[in-house]
Amino acid sequence: MPNTTQNPEQPKARAERLPRRDITGVLLLDKPFGLSSNTALQRVRYLLAARKAGHTGTLDPHATGLLPLCLGEATKFSGWLLEAPKAYQARIRLGYTSSTGDGEGDITPVQPFSGTLATIKSVLQGFLGVQIQYPPMHSALKVEGRPLYDYARAGLEVARAPRQIEVLEQKLEAWDGETLTLSIKVSKGTYIRVLAADIGAALGCGGYLDGLRRTETGPFALQGAMTLEQLEALTMEGREKCLLPADTLLSGVPRLDLDDAQSLAIRQWRSLPWNTAATAGQRYRVYTPADCFLGLCELTTDHRLHPARLMTE
Repeated sequence: MPNTTQNPEQPKARAERLPRRDITGVLLLDKPFGLSSNTALQRVRYLLAARKAGHTGTLDPHATGLLPLCLGEATKFSGWLLEAPKAYQARIRLGYTSSTGDGEGDITPVQPFSGTLATIKSVLQGFLGVQIQYPPMHSALKVEGRPLYDYARAGLEVARAPRQIEVLEQKLEAWDGETLTLSIKVSKGTYIRVLAADIGAALGCGGYLDGLRRTETGPFALQGAMTLEQLEALTMEGREKCLLPADTLLSGVPRLDLDDAQSLAIRQWRSLPWNTAATAGQRYRVYTPADCFLGLCELTTDHRLHPARLMTE
């Protein structure tokens, strides 16, 4: 979990801008500390001269790690990763609280943790599974059209609707007497800052998130990600080789292989009769006999396969 005194938001001297072009794929970026997700996206878009780009869910500027970025036609399917579970390495400092839940806020000493490692493991076990969480005031979640952090900066506390989240996996990686390091996998919409504060409260000493690195998003892992410096060092051809196909975003969706006539019908946005035991609403990623990815189709209540979102030829 690197720290740096350099400001990554500082614009760099750039060569002459290349013309924007249509290019499709998924790039796995290892986002650096201090950089907003949108700034990271725009840098990658520039490096690949992409006409269209989008991300699959933001990382806070002070978090690092895996940020899948979609280019071109892949942006049509980016929403699937918003629903996917995510894994992190989280560092929680005990004995203190933070006004923002992380290292950016005002830090207040509470008391040192005086328990045992067994106590820590027992408390952590209690956080596994489904639970209710309230979004933090210092977050981008909107209430009445305004992000919560706007209210927080004005000194206002507003009601937030609780949400159901799930801690799917967690493992204590290290404990040095003040700081816990956890590997944790959670459902969508989980705020690790809130979990850190809740764990500190349950231990009776306070706690805040002192570092966060995302290691997984859905089917993607940090091990396959590139840094901005690595991308910048490559030729354009080398950068293009780093792109994954758009359908990798949908690896958890069932696959259907169509024949030529069926493929043509789907390309023309015509639905097909489809006898299956699957329930209405089931979605499939569909392919031609030549293994060309066509897009997503959905099963309707009258047992027809209907195009939902397709690649542009």
